[in-house]
Amino acid sequence: MKSPFSNVDLSWEPRLSYILAGLDICDCEEGVRENIRTYNPNVSQDRLRIIKIFVLPGLEYLSYRHRFALFKFLEVTLANRGFDFSTQFEADYDEYSAVAWDETEIEDPRGFFEEIYRLAGEEWKDDLQKASLEDQSTW
Repeated sequence: MKSPFSNVDLSWEPRLSYILAGLDICDCEEGVRENIRTYNPNVSQDRLRIIKIFVLPGLEYLSYRHRFALFKFLEVTLANRGFDFSTQFEADYDEYSAVAWDETEIEDPRGFFEEIYRLAGEEWKDDLQKASLEDQSTW
């Protein structure tokens, strides 16, 4: 699959870290960082708002095909009951990346990603359907 950032034939593979791009605070202005942190990811209603306001809109730059690939990747990862989702909230200073809440602040990291999966499935329903009808091997 081609990179969503270039017309050049650069390869792109989905990664879980892409899903949380809208929560990355490294390049945010302080006001944005403070706004994100007013929400508590461990409170159901706040988690819904976080996903709807920051996470899913943070993925709008992706084409429907890229969102489909990311959605399917998340689906496969969620099927792995032993996968440790808390690692996705760890800061990666080599990549200049840090999510608004670190791994010690998220009580149910798997549940957070399950909620992203559920809401993305609803919001992206038409695009996911469209992509599923295509021959993915041609992407």
